[in-house]
Amino acid sequence: MEFLPQQPSGRGPAEWFTGDVWWDVLAAGAEPSRLRANLVRFAPGARTHWHTHALGQTLHVVSGTALVGTRDGTVLEAHPGESVVCPPGETHWHGAAPDRFTAHLALWEATADGTPETVWAEPVTPEQYGAPRRRSDPAAR
Repeated sequence: MEFLPQQPSGRGPAEWFTGDVWWDVLAAGAEPSRLRANLVRFAPGARTHWHTHALGQTLHVVSGTALVGTRDGTVLEAHPGESVVCPPGETHWHGAAPDRFTAHLALWEATADGTPETVWAEPVTPEQYGAPRRRSDPAAR
């Protein structure tokens, strides 16, 4: 067992994010582990660009109101304690609601064969970001 050395917070680059985004790497597993875990903090209205993960991604909301969108126009609204699973290869974006700071844990895996674990695409348009949101059905949980 060991403590991992703390790394400085990283700023989300404009090539991947709209608005102010910061992350802390919590885990970047060494072989045989492929675990990746970041605490990501979004300023109000900040968000990722469209992207996919080869092996999928789970987002666990820590604070604020998170938005997660898919190419079919669905925008989910998630709150602290809720998790959203993005399946492998699903093009999606995620970020903060326009009126709240948001933090989430982003969990994913590196690929075993060295192919990119994340493929980034274009920015989310204001219309895509502002699409009507839907909440999960509490009865289904």
